[in-house]
Amino acid sequence: MSKIAFVFPGQGAQSIGMGRDAYEQSELARGVFEQADAELAESLSGLIFEGTEAELKKTANTQPALLTASVAYWTLLNQAGVHADVMAGHSLGEYSALVAAGAISFADAVRTVRRRGLLMEQAVPAGQGGMAAILGAEREALAGLCAQVSDSVGRVELANVNCPGQIVISGETAAVQAVADQVKSIGAKRAIVLEVSGPFHSSMMQSAANALADSLGALVWHQPSVPVVSNVTALPVTSASEFAELLKRQVVSPVLWEDSIQQMVSDGVDTFIEIGPGNVLSGLIKKIDKSVTCYNINSIDALNQTIQALSDRQEASV
Repeated sequence: MSKIAFVFPGQGAQSIGMGRDAYEQSELARGVFEQADAELAESLSGLIFEGTEAELKKTANTQPALLTASVAYWTLLNQAGVHADVMAGHSLGEYSALVAAGAISFADAVRTVRRRGLLMEQAVPAGQGGMAAILGAEREALAGLCAQVSDSVGRVELANVNCPGQIVISGETAAVQAVADQVKSIGAKRAIVLEVSGPFHSSMMQSAANALADSLGALVWHQPSVPVVSNVTALPVTSASEFAELLKRQVVSPVLWEDSIQQMVSDGVDTFIEIGPGNVLSGLIKKIDKSVTCYNINSIDALNQTIQALSDRQEASV
């Protein structure tokens, strides 16, 4: 039996104008943007459609903006009767997955991710922390190098285990650079220092995690309609009582994306639908398992093509 997973992108997928076609062509999608504006008491939709890249790139803006665009497209897919057996999201995208699974209201989610973004921006003074993508390294070898550098230079840790050969590290600026300078010694191809405002998904974010815990604990959580695979454990979660603690831990823990996809595939998922701006996750998923089918919903055209492709596939299997 074929299973479908919905996956939602995280920071880095944003672009000016994302979701505009959904806003203009669907009252249902427009309502999502309008609700975000109302909850934040500002024109988030104005920033998304007419703002500058620099403003949108600020973590406190990126997070609610991406959530809003992703949920807008999901509402249209849901309206079309396409449902998932399991969901997951990359970092921030996990909040989109939780909204889609009914575990949290969109109103609560958009307010929470705005606070999450602010806390993450404030956790470490500018210039003191950073991240780098390491290409071609084995996970264990890179973790070992990070441990060595942490002992001699400063804290640096694995932050995103994205796919075979692509791992992001995070930590103190000098330590991240030290690892980047030494990765060829463990067989990696190269290191790319990322333009980010802080050392996300590292222990340096502990103050943000602690402060966010209060907000998460005050929310009303519901049993999800389908399991949501946690970034922290790479395991499906079905209990409402677990989400607040896992999302707190997510701020300081590596995003186990490769493990999460492998978990879903082992549970029978053969079709992944990436919902939201960009197509980064589909590329990662194909590197993790070439046998699966990936669809992208980052425009109304892509939405209609995906719905048609799923319908054709269903007819062919009858």
